Amino acid sequence: MAAVAQRRRYSATFWRDTIQGYLFIMPVVLGLLIFTIGPMIASFYFSFTDYAVLRSPKFIGIDNYVHLLTTDRLFWKSVRVTITFAVMSLPLGITGSLLVAVLMNQKVKGIPFFRTCFYMPAIVPGVASAVLWSWLLNPDYGLVNAVLFKLGLPTCRFLAEPETALPSLVLMSLWGLGGGMVIYLAGLQGIPETLYEAGKIDGANSWQLFWKITIPLITPTIFFNLVMGLIGTFQYFMPAYIMTGGGPLFATYFYNLMLYERAYKWMQMGVASAMAWMLLVVVLLLTLLVFRSSTLWVYYEAEVKK
Repeated sequence: MAAVAQRRRYSATFWRDTIQGYLFIMPVVLGLLIFTIGPMIASFYFSFTDYAVLRSPKFIGIDNYVHLLTTDRLFWKSVRVTITFAVMSLPLGITGSLLVAVLMNQKVKGIPFFRTCFYMPAIVPGVASAVLWSWLLNPDYGLVNAVLFKLGLPTCRFLAEPETALPSLVLMSLWGLGGGMVIYLAGLQGIPETLYEAGKIDGANSWQLFWKITIPLITPTIFFNLVMGLIGTFQYFMPAYIMTGGGPLFATYFYNLMLYERAYKWMQMGVASAMAWMLLVVVLLLTLLVFRSSTLWVYYEAEVKK
């Protein structure tokens, strides 16, 4: 009875505002349910079925997972390519963007222009970047080989050889350092100048200031870029799809490229769904591992003050 009495005391304005609030959030909620949660639930079910799109799915248990892990040689090839790319590109990307951010944090004339120049490649559409780099790295008429030839240096076939195709994609990924640079730059500018002044008074040189002050205070930024970079490298797809198609000789056959082909080229939606869920689990476990390790190397000034 008390609850009924409490509900009756609500005014008409309260109910109007409540209904309007739900109406305003309804598009987001419906979009999340229809385009995200719904497809995730459906793909989880399809991963246990033989689903060829043109016919109804047939439940087969864990056969898709067993097939991928035991008999599909391209699966392990794609895993190896993806892990190799992650091991090569992730450390280079984190280190490179940090070094560029340190350079762009200097107080010199015209620094906003240089910051803009370094950041612009990060906002170029991925398809346009892939087409541009396909031309730059073309073994016959590419600009990179033309410059090497003019300098008297040996040319390279880049994307046309299995040995150099994957390193070429790693090189291309470094072109977008500007995105990480901006995040590092924000972290660097948040470091109080008084800390550097105190270090100089104590006789610290530039390297000691960088290692003892700069690095510890931007470890939260490094942590963020590490997590985002880890997720991004395991989702690498567009450049390989546009520039190499997985070749030559499957040298750039990334995990997501295989997933795409299984789903939309061979119409094996059940296998593709199983691959998607395995990727989710692996990325989730790696991300949790990074989060657990953050207590050992990430420094939060607020926690120390408490």
